[in-house]
Amino acid sequence: MAALSSGHLATDLAQGSLPALLPFLKAEFDLSYTMASALVLAATISSSLIQPAFGVWSDARGALWLLPTGVAVAGIGMAAASVAPNYPLILLSVLIAGVGVAAYHPEGSKFASFASGSRRASGMSFFSVGGNIGFALGPVYASALILALGLHGGLLLAVPGLVVAAGLLFLLRYLGEFAPEQAPRHERSAAQSETRGLTLLLVVVGLRSVAHMGLFTFIPLWEIHKGHGEAYGTFVLALFLFAGAVGTLLGGPLADRFGRRPVLRYSFMAATPLILVYVLVGGPLGLLAVTLAGAVVIGTFGVSLVMSQEYMPGRVGMASGLSIGLAIGLGGVAALVLGALADTIDLRTAVLATAAGPALALAVSSLLPPAPARRVREPEAAAATL
Repeated sequence: MAALSSGHLATDLAQGSLPALLPFLKAEFDLSYTMASALVLAATISSSLIQPAFGVWSDARGALWLLPTGVAVAGIGMAAASVAPNYPLILLSVLIAGVGVAAYHPEGSKFASFASGSRRASGMSFFSVGGNIGFALGPVYASALILALGLHGGLLLAVPGLVVAAGLLFLLRYLGEFAPEQAPRHERSAAQSETRGLTLLLVVVGLRSVAHMGLFTFIPLWEIHKGHGEAYGTFVLALFLFAGAVGTLLGGPLADRFGRRPVLRYSFMAATPLILVYVLVGGPLGLLAVTLAGAVVIGTFGVSLVMSQEYMPGRVGMASGLSIGLAIGLGGVAALVLGALADTIDLRTAVLATAAGPALALAVSSLLPPAPARRVREPEAAAATL
């Protein structure tokens, strides 16, 4: 499990570096808020649109090679974005990084599920927290490189992904041992799936992404707008994301003990007022509020991921691709809409609007049905960790 979580960390570190790049790219190329948000949309759409396809491929044929390939491509793409000479090439590089993100997640989450045994929420939270930490480290790492070396220092964004990709390549045969024996096709049929539950869950995931990706995009820009420097904006974003990692670690065991749906509902119940306090009150209380908002918003990621797999137990890779891909994709769309709102009205209104996502997600989450009983055979030894 540690190897998979490390791959998740390196992949999302590349993607997480983008918000820290935005202020520097905005200044270098005189970008509008909408153009800056479009870079986030490019990264998220490129990964989300094809991520379910990678999941289908993974379920049908197995694709362990996607693990090292995805990590490497994500890092190389984001490194290229930092040194691209014009906006179209920046956009292309970010799109390539998104493809790498799309390639890693379904296969990684599928094998994390295999290795988790009966404590799936806890296991998936451990896998997810690698991504949360990567998202949190990405802005810090990217900002430190660029402040020290200029935009060309962003070339070093490729290093973590290449190092982890080499390690995963070495471990591929070992990781493959955790794949369970395939059940007959009729046992994995769509009849096992809870279609209504999965559809509602995907709506919840998309609404959560309004807050997650909206704040991920606009926290540094909002702090700069208030008169703080780029380093402080990166610091606040890192607090938000690191708190999300802590929330993810706590959310899995809580979901195993008290149930997936209650954890989702109470998290969304807390998220909206916390975001409002961050924007409207500010100061130390606002800083505390946005930190806690990160814990409750991002902390549900692992829970929703395992719920998607339970709603579609015969197609774990595809379920993971849909859940993660939709979260990323709709979050990117939300970021673009919020960027246009910032240009049309003001940045404060755009950041305030992120609070609507968890409020609506709370309403939809109350409609989620229980997951169907699991029928896909899995080896009892899967509880071992990597």
